Amino acid sequence: PVDRGPPRDTRQASPVPEGSDPGDARLFAPAAERNRLPILEVLSRVLPDRGLVLEVASGSGEHALWFAMHLSPLVWQPSDPDPACRRSIAGHAAGGGPANLEAPFDLDAGAADWPIERADAVACINMTHIAPWRATEGLIAGAARILPPEGVLYLYGPYRRGGQHTAPSNATFDASLRARNPDWGVRDVEAMAEVAESRGMSLREIVEMPANNLSLIFTRQQ
Repeated sequence: PVDRGPPRDTRQASPVPEGSDPGDARLFAPAAERNRLPILEVLSRVLPDRGLVLEVASGSGEHALWFAMHLSPLVWQPSDPDPACRRSIAGHAAGGGPANLEAPFDLDAGAADWPIERADAVACINMTHIAPWRATEGLIAGAARILPPEGVLYLYGPYRRGGQHTAPSNATFDASLRARNPDWGVRDVEAMAEVAESRGMSLREIVEMPANNLSLIFTRQQ
């Protein structure tokens, strides 16, 4: 049910293969390659044609590289609070990253202030279930601050609908998350929508994705 390791816990992302350059800081999450095409198909439809996309919790950086390569002329701005992840993002970009891929910066989704004043869209993949709820609240509040009217906030991951998991495997996954950290867990779509409404954001669309995940597309109201 989960496709990429959490931004603050890189245990689900592996370093470069044995025998490669020991100075290579890149991390690899096998599921990033599996889910990138379905996500790209949604992003290609919901993102603006031009402008800046801020990715919150970019993790290994594999998605950032892939999306920048396939969504030009959009500019892709990765970010992550974990220094190891930022080094990995930079490492992937150094291997032939496109000109529209920006250098990663430090951003904590739960912080009251972000080091960016404006973006045309915000994307966050597989963070909300493996971070405290305050990080989700901060993510939505931050997106509302920096997005223009009708600007898109795109979220991807496992979510509950109507208080129910979308698959038994997600219920098992949720229990394992909460056992590791009681502040983690699969979130309710309705709770996400409620927080968004309080911040002037609307849940515009829900897209069913492979591996029992969902894409949630929010827009900032006028």
